[in-house]
Amino acid sequence: MKLSHLKQITAYLQKFTKISAIYRVSDTIIKVVFDRDNELYFEMRRSNSRMFKCASYARSKVYNAPFDVVLAKRFNRANILHVEIFGGDKILRFKTSVASAYKEERTYLQFEFTGKYTNVIILDEDEVVLEALRHVDLFSSFREVRVGQKLLGVPQAPFEAKEYPIDDVEQFLYDEYAKEMDDKLSSLKKQKISLLNKKLKKLEKLFENLDNEAQLETEAAECSHFGNLLLANMHNIKPYQRVVELDDYEGKKVTVELHKEFSSVARMANSLFLRSKKAKQRASHMHIERESLESKIEHMNLFIHTVQEAKDIAKIQLLFPKNVQAKKVKTNDSIETFWIDGYKVSLGKNERGNVELLQNARAKDIWLHMKERPSAHVIITTDKQNVPDNVIKGSARLCVDFTIFEKDRYLVDYTPRREVTIQSGANVLYNKYKTVEVDTRT
Repeated sequence: MKLSHLKQITAYLQKFTKISAIYRVSDTIIKVVFDRDNELYFEMRRSNSRMFKCASYARSKVYNAPFDVVLAKRFNRANILHVEIFGGDKILRFKTSVASAYKEERTYLQFEFTGKYTNVIILDEDEVVLEALRHVDLFSSFREVRVGQKLLGVPQAPFEAKEYPIDDVEQFLYDEYAKEMDDKLSSLKKQKISLLNKKLKKLEKLFENLDNEAQLETEAAECSHFGNLLLANMHNIKPYQRVVELDDYEGKKVTVELHKEFSSVARMANSLFLRSKKAKQRASHMHIERESLESKIEHMNLFIHTVQEAKDIAKIQLLFPKNVQAKKVKTNDSIETFWIDGYKVSLGKNERGNVELLQNARAKDIWLHMKERPSAHVIITTDKQNVPDNVIKGSARLCVDFTIFEKDRYLVDYTPRREVTIQSGANVLYNKYKTVEVDTRT
């Protein structure tokens, strides 16, 4: 907060005559309602203190600390007697009065935008501290902030602050909120994309380290061949031998190493046959593992792209729901789960996930799919309730975001699960459906 800006905001605040309500909406943000309908928020973080205005700001919880109790008692429905910059520094002071049945109480409310020592302090008429957002002891600063102690003044700044004119103070306060949200969104995106990139690198590493089918088939044939040679030449192999040279069926010399852990040639041959069988099985199933990893990598790239394109914090919060379950629940790595206004929304990451969604959904759950093109399947768990339009639209947007990168207008069909008939795998037929349009350009 620049001193020049604070002076101009102070002049703007001097038009108000009453504090109608005041309370914390988060750990460091205080909401003040002036003259019934003018709301102003004071962000009192040490690293980034500021004032801002916005259409609405959700209250995270009701605070009942001693500071909050005194704040409400002294300033709810309080008359504003004077507003000023105090001590020539970045300190905004309100002088207020509240008339009770017995007497009139005058109190100072001091917002200090002073970097490391940013604070909100409540003082009586004699400038004795009644309460503070942050208590400061003498070990931390020469200027002690402690209940019952007189508050010392602030030394005069050794320089003259530059002037930064504001054309429209109210618009400036709204812009401060927009800037704050942009900063938070940018920081949140960076954090979440870093997390997703780590997961992507793990998947890519697994993909790179997949065995080669041709090598596995060669290993299977070789092990089977060596096992047969050992059984055919058992009578010629001495018990103490560790390496034997045998003639194969084509007259070529073959060297076979006998491992110490096997007590007989027969057991060594059986171990080779077992290795051959495992290599064959792995080779035959390798394409399934490769396709699974490819689909997971594609899903993760779509996830990263969706986070990058998010326009607000609410979208990020939707993509990364908090774990509200107390017990540990086994997660399905083929299904992504989101929550929209309390409704569980499940999305298939790959064909296996799509099939599981179709098989496990209930008749009245809502199924969504992009119109006339392959896409992720989405299920809204309804619990037999009517699903609001915003939940359907949000789910349709997820269906598109996790299917395609290109920005455009897309159609998404939706219908109760009972109207969907499985043909084979994740291929379905459905009727009695409705369609919603999703525009990813906005």
